[in-house]
Amino acid sequence: MFVTSNKSSINKFFLTGFSGCQHGKMPIFCVFLLIYIFMVLENTTIVLLVIRDCKLWKPMYIFIGNLSFLELGYITVTLPNMLFNIITGNQEISFNGCLAQLFVFAFLCASECYLLATMAYDRYIAICKPLQYTIIMQERYIWCLLICSWSAGLCTPVFPIYFLNQQDFCGNIKVDHYFCDVSPLLKLACGDIKTEELVDFIIAAFVLLSSLLAIFLSYFCITWTILKMSSSSGRQKAFSTCTSHLAVVCIFYGSLSFTYMRVTPASSNASDKLVSLLYLVVTPLFNPIIYTLRNRNVKLSLQNALAKQCCLQPESSR
Repeated sequence: MFVTSNKSSINKFFLTGFSGCQHGKMPIFCVFLLIYIFMVLENTTIVLLVIRDCKLWKPMYIFIGNLSFLELGYITVTLPNMLFNIITGNQEISFNGCLAQLFVFAFLCASECYLLATMAYDRYIAICKPLQYTIIMQERYIWCLLICSWSAGLCTPVFPIYFLNQQDFCGNIKVDHYFCDVSPLLKLACGDIKTEELVDFIIAAFVLLSSLLAIFLSYFCITWTILKMSSSSGRQKAFSTCTSHLAVVCIFYGSLSFTYMRVTPASSNASDKLVSLLYLVVTPLFNPIIYTLRNRNVKLSLQNALAKQCCLQPESSR
C-alpha cells in the first residue's frame, strides 16, 4: 500500500512544523514534551488499572481502557516525531513513512469516533434501561462492539491512502504541518486532486456524522431520563457528568469537522495547525480526567494500587 507511485520522483518530505517560531523553539519543545509525558502517564495508568483490577472488568471501564490505549497510539505516532524535529532541526520524513503515519493516525482517530459512540450507547443502556443492562451488555456483545469500532476505524484510511499514493508529487516537498495529514500533502500534488478531495470529504463526513448522531441520540435519551428523576441531587450529578462528557466530545468533533469536512482546495495554514492541537493534544489530555479519574471506583483502585506498591495496607481492607 505504501509503495511510491511510479509517476512520482519524490521519496521524502520535510515537515515544516513550527519553523516560523525559531526563537521559541525550546519553550515549545519543553511544553509539548511535558504534555506528552503527562498524557502517556495518565493513559497508561488507566490501561493498567483496568487490566489488573478485576473490579473494573465492567463494560464502562473496558471501553474507557480501550479509549486510553487508542489515544496512547495516536499521540505516540505524531508527537514524538514532532518533538524530534523541533530539537534536532531534522524535518525529513520518507514518503512511505509519511503515508504510514497518516494511515495509523487516521485509523486510530476514526476508531476513537466509533468508540466514543459505543461509550455513549453503553451509558444510554445503563441509565435508560438499567434493569436490562446486565442482559444486554454481556461479554460477547462487548467484544463485538469493540471489534466493530476498531475494524471500522481500520477501514477508514484505506481509500484515501490509495488515492494519495497515486498522486504525482513532483514539486515542493515541504509539508506545511507538524505531521503528515491529507490536506497539506494534497497541496503538494501536481495532478488533479478533485477525486481525492471528494473521497476524503465523503469518508470524513460519514465517520463523523454517523458516530456523532449515535452520541447525541444516546445523550438525548439520557437527558430525557434524567429530567424524570425525582431526586434533585441525582439529576445534578448526572447532568454534571453528561455535560463534561459532551464538552470534550464537542471539542473533539468540532476540531475534526473544521479540518476534514471542507470541500475546498487543499490548504494548510496556521489555523489548521492550531485546530489540530485540539484533537491531538487537548482531548487526549482531558479524556482520562473526565471519563475516569473523577470516578470513585477508579480512584479507589488507583489508591489501592499505590498502597500495594508502597507496601501499605490497601484502603478497601482497612
